[in-house]
Amino acid sequence: MGWTLDVLLQMLRIPSPSGRTDAIMQYVGDVLTDLGLPFRLTRRGSLLVDLPGRSPGIDRALVVHSDTIGCMVRRLKDNGRLELAQVGTFSARFAEGARVKIFAEDPDRAFTGTIMPLKASGHAFGDEVDTQGIGWEHVEVRVDEEVSDGAGLAALGIEVGNFVALDANPEITDAGYIVSRHLDGKAGVAAALAAARAIVAGDIVLPHRASLLVTIAEEIGQGASHGLDAEVAEMISVDNAVCAPGQHSIEDGVTIPLGDMTGPFDYHLTRRLCRLCRDHDIPHARDLFKWYRSDVAAALEAGAGTRAALVAFGLDGSHGWERTHVRSVEAVAQLLTVWLQTPLTFARWDATPTGALEDFPSSRQPAPTEQWGRLTDD
Repeated sequence: MGWTLDVLLQMLRIPSPSGRTDAIMQYVGDVLTDLGLPFRLTRRGSLLVDLPGRSPGIDRALVVHSDTIGCMVRRLKDNGRLELAQVGTFSARFAEGARVKIFAEDPDRAFTGTIMPLKASGHAFGDEVDTQGIGWEHVEVRVDEEVSDGAGLAALGIEVGNFVALDANPEITDAGYIVSRHLDGKAGVAAALAAARAIVAGDIVLPHRASLLVTIAEEIGQGASHGLDAEVAEMISVDNAVCAPGQHSIEDGVTIPLGDMTGPFDYHLTRRLCRLCRDHDIPHARDLFKWYRSDVAAALEAGAGTRAALVAFGLDGSHGWERTHVRSVEAVAQLLTVWLQTPLTFARWDATPTGALEDFPSSRQPAPTEQWGRLTDD
């Protein structure tokens, strides 16, 4: 687990808001090179790794995302501060107080700063610091440079549209908790890389060739909309599980979501993942997510004809100050390693994109046929 945590911490320290992910993909590529796994990049920058197996085609896909939430410069303000636009979906409530890096148009220039509420000093504004509104129009970036107006910001090389990345500030506690921004979805990337490493180290021959797809725009809804091989029959995406009141997700194991805001995940594949957890003593829970979508939705909306499911590490405070546990990342890596070594859910049926009705595995999804009634009269 030490290797996995080292990789995770390195990734957390590399800023990668959606739209500015080249550096994190370079790091992931370096890790894969060290593992001896060849990879290629799509035109847009997603990364594809071929995990060898006995099948002639690529039957499986394991999908994770390296991008995070972040911000862009909306306006250079007259007071020498920056107005922000969010990248991805999160509340300005969770941005207040964040240390940030502002990336100038010159790739060699970056500046530090802090996201501040407009009324930040109680000594100046009294109780108004508690009553001002919450929203992006109520915060600004205080840049750590001697600048007091928009012209000064422009002279630094800061322009509208420059990226502003929230510092992760990762920490691993003595109790095993990982506390950081941007665990979504870098903890998933770390778990997938750990599974790939275990397969390489064990010299394991998989029953099916698989693609590891690392996407770069999940937080803005594009995710796995491209990069999947047309032959893929079974896809698992790895992302965070919602640990909050009213949810059933766990921080110390795997959560298997049965559905999210886009609808149910594949009936057979989700149940099979639950069985794999039980058979291999992997702590797990089932859940449904209301305000949530992942790489799965982007892939299916783009027309992927694959079974698709989600495997999730527990996450408290998603898109804010996030927390998971070492055991959750470890359990996800274990489940992925097991899943990759198993046959397809329905090996004979899923081997081809289409098939005959009599071969369709409907008997595995019980239905009360006696209640349907007759369609025609004799």
